[in-house]
Amino acid sequence: MAGIERTDDVLRLRTALALIAPGTPLRDGLERILRGRTGALIVLGNDRTVESIATGGFVLDVPFTATGLRELAKMDGAIIVDKDLTRILRAAVHLMPDQRIPSEETGTRHRTADRVAKQTGYPVISVSQSMQIIAAYVGDTRHVLEDSGQILSRANQALATLERYKLRLDEVSSTLSALEIEDLVTVRDVAVVAQRLEMVIRIAREIEDYVLELGTDGRLLSLQLEELVTGVDADRELVIRDYVPTGRRARSPEALLALLESLSPTDLVDPLAVAKALGLGEHLDGAVAPRGYRLLAKVPRLPTPVVDRLVEHFSTLQKLLSAGVDDLQAVDGVGELRARSVREGLSRLAESTILERYV
Repeated sequence: MAGIERTDDVLRLRTALALIAPGTPLRDGLERILRGRTGALIVLGNDRTVESIATGGFVLDVPFTATGLRELAKMDGAIIVDKDLTRILRAAVHLMPDQRIPSEETGTRHRTADRVAKQTGYPVISVSQSMQIIAAYVGDTRHVLEDSGQILSRANQALATLERYKLRLDEVSSTLSALEIEDLVTVRDVAVVAQRLEMVIRIAREIEDYVLELGTDGRLLSLQLEELVTGVDADRELVIRDYVPTGRRARSPEALLALLESLSPTDLVDPLAVAKALGLGEHLDGAVAPRGYRLLAKVPRLPTPVVDRLVEHFSTLQKLLSAGVDDLQAVDGVGELRARSVREGLSRLAESTILERYV
C-alpha cells in the first residue's frame, strides 16, 4: 500500500485495515482461523445488494466475538457481519456475485471475495486454507496482510530515511530564512525547500500506512513519526503562501499545493519541475521576494488573522523588517503592545537566523 495515491479505494482500504490491525477483535479471530487451518470468507457489511447475492446458511444476529468467528469458519460458506463489527449476522452463506465482473483471481474463495467486494462496495476478507494468508479486498484493490515483524522492519527503515530527510530539510529551511532576511532569495532556494518538504511528507504518509497496518504494535512508531513531522504540513503551506505569484491568472495556494502533490517521484527530485509547479517560472537563479508568512509564523502568540493583515499591509518581508512600532500600529488589530511584540520578535528572529548561518 506504500507510495500509492490516495484514491477512494485506498482510503477505504485504510479504513478496512484499521479494523483488521493487530489488537482488534477481527484480527484475533482471523489469526485463530489461520491457526485452525480452516479458511474463511467474511463480508464486512450487509445491505440489499449483499442479501441479493447471498443464499442459504443460517441467520444468527449474535454479538461479534473472535472465538465465535473462529467456530463459524469451520462450516463451509461465507460469514456476514455488520459494518461496525458488532454483530455476526449470517454464517455458512453461499455467495453468488455477478459472474460478468472481471477477476484475475484463480481460487474459488478469492475469486468470490474479489467479485463480492466489487459488486457490493463492502470490504471482503479471504483466509486461504492452503496458502495460509489473509487477503483484504476493497473495490478493485487486493491487499495481503503481512506479519507484523516484516512490516515493522520496513517501517523502521522508512523512519531512518525520514530522519535523514528531515535533517536536510531543517538545513535548507534555515538557509532560506537567512536568505529571506538578507533579501537574496532565488527561485532555486524556494524550490529546494518545497521539494524537501514534499519528500518528508510523502515518506511520512508511507510510515502512516505502516502504523495503521501495525495497529497496537505500531504505537511507538506513531510517536516517533509525530515528533519528526509536527509542523511540516504547515511549513509547506507557508512557503507556498510566501511565494505564490500574484495576478489575475495566478493560481491559489491550494491549487499550487495540489500540483506539488501530483508531481511524480522523478519530477520531484528536479528543482525546475518543482519551480514550475509552484508557478515560479523556469529561471532558477531569478530573484524572488517573500511576503513574510514564514517569519511571522515564528513570532509567539500572533494570531493568523493579524498575520494576514500585516502581510496584506506591507506586502513584502523587507518592508515588514524595516517597519517601526508606529508603522505596525497602523495595521488593523495591532495595538501598541502587539506592535512592540512583533517588532521585537522579528528583530530577534532576524538576529538569531543570521548568527546561525554565519557563526
